[in-house]
Amino acid sequence: MTSITVELGERRYPVVIERGLLAHGGEYLAPLAPRGRMILVSDAQVGAHRDTLGRALASVGVATQDIVLPPGESTKSWPMLEQLCEQLLDLGVERGDHVIALGGGVIGDLVGFACAIVKRGCQFVQVPTTLLAQVDSSVGGKTAINARAGKNLIGAFHQPSLVLIDPDTLDTLPAREVRAGYAEVVKYGLIDDAGFFAWCEAHGAALLAGDAEARRHAICHAVAAKARIVGADERETSGQRALLNLGHTFGHAIEAEAGFSDRVLHGEAVAAGMALAFAFSAARGLCSTEDAARVAAHLRGVGLPDGLPATGVRASGAALTAHMRHDKKMAGGTLPFLLARGIGATFVDRSVNLAEVASFLDAQQG
Repeated sequence: MTSITVELGERRYPVVIERGLLAHGGEYLAPLAPRGRMILVSDAQVGAHRDTLGRALASVGVATQDIVLPPGESTKSWPMLEQLCEQLLDLGVERGDHVIALGGGVIGDLVGFACAIVKRGCQFVQVPTTLLAQVDSSVGGKTAINARAGKNLIGAFHQPSLVLIDPDTLDTLPAREVRAGYAEVVKYGLIDDAGFFAWCEAHGAALLAGDAEARRHAICHAVAAKARIVGADERETSGQRALLNLGHTFGHAIEAEAGFSDRVLHGEAVAAGMALAFAFSAARGLCSTEDAARVAAHLRGVGLPDGLPATGVRASGAALTAHMRHDKKMAGGTLPFLLARGIGATFVDRSVNLAEVASFLDAQQG
């Protein structure tokens, strides 16, 4: 068992990582259920995990009330947020209660946002069951739904009280979902840890093939990295947390163009976005073409998109940058971009002109 603390003063919380954790998760959750019951929100695809956690809670005398939502990115929407809030209120949720979010990033984001606003804030616990959620979205308190204008534009910072990660849940994921989550693993190496990127090059294929130790190592490393960054810059005020958005400005535009559908998964869009960020950096003379090629080669080698054409999205640079104009990081008409001076040397560039980005993207279409 590994426990990593997200240091936020009085709001500090642990992230517990252990294989088989779901089966005895009740021991961690029981102290958060003084009324002897917890509301468990999940989606229709994680029924087996819901049953396992329900039994674990029952074994320590905690009853569960289940809310099951549809799977998929479309669940992060106004209608589903309203539905979830009404269901929580119908079940008599109180501000001191802890709601469990069991599932991937969609469930974690939606439940976290609902808990931020119901009765002006109740508590929640993240129990992520996908690689993407385990290494990224379950930690740090960013909660949101999507809007017509773009991804995650309506939300709140609302930290969980606890995060429970069981790597064994990845055994039930489709290979495509695991690959998509792996993009967020690679991101931590590209941001500021060239050694970890080299580890990914050496062990990424094993991780994707199911190697338990490789998965455990990657999850622990990613969570520790994110906890460090979030603890230093919870709300992106200093700019350090912004580094976690590497690949996301390009990626969110790709997702928007694909209609926030399974046509391009979030992690796939981020992978393409990271390759584009390095290619754009190389085009501007910021990093070597060799580094950009190395990034693309690794992503391509593990079956992830290595650029815009590989996503299957055909759109003009103008169309893609139009999506970027709605990015929540836009300030004073300027959108900060995460660019790189090399692998492990990402930085925030506020001098990028979107017309230049549009021309670059047009050239990428081939």
